[in-house]
Amino acid sequence: GAELQNRMGMAAPKTQNCPSACNKISPSLSQAIIHYATSNITPQQTFDEISVTERVLRRKSPCNFLVFGLGYDSLMWASLNHGGRTVFLEEDDAWIRQITLKFPTLKSHHVVYDTKVRNSDDLLSTARAAEECRVVADPRESKCVLALKGLPEEVYEIEWDLIMVDAPTGYHEEAPGRMSAIYTAG
Repeated sequence: GAELQNRMGMAAPKTQNCPSACNKISPSLSQAIIHYATSNITPQQTFDEISVTERVLRRKSPCNFLVFGLGYDSLMWASLNHGGRTVFLEEDDAWIRQITLKFPTLKSHHVVYDTKVRNSDDLLSTARAAEECRVVADPRESKCVLALKGLPEEVYEIEWDLIMVDAPTGYHEEAPGRMSAIYTAG
């Protein structure tokens, strides 16, 4: 570059309007840009839904960000929280393996849910009536039927700045629904 040009008697070109300190974009952001630029897979959330979380992350990142769900948009969430901790909780173990093969930098954990959408009315009625569900407590010690108790220790120990509930599956009767995720996030 400039050293070779100086030895050859040529002046190095001056760059105008260049900040005194240049910063590279993060490798995760580079990977996300390339992935989304070359993929025809559409994220599961709408543009408006994504925009809400992006605005919150713009203000809060880097932060501790917990996401219920691992999807096509997970790389984007981790990249928008560059420098922070982003952890994904996913119900489908095979899906976790598939995504982590493609994006090994994403941190995810498998979660087993005990609830079913077909029981949601009864679960919510029970939870509304139960004192143990109205008191905010450590889910590991809670007697509430909606509390998720089998999560990795880091999920309970970290103070999360932002939690997004975008899973588990809730569109058919045998699916877990999001009652436990919402309760535990709250």
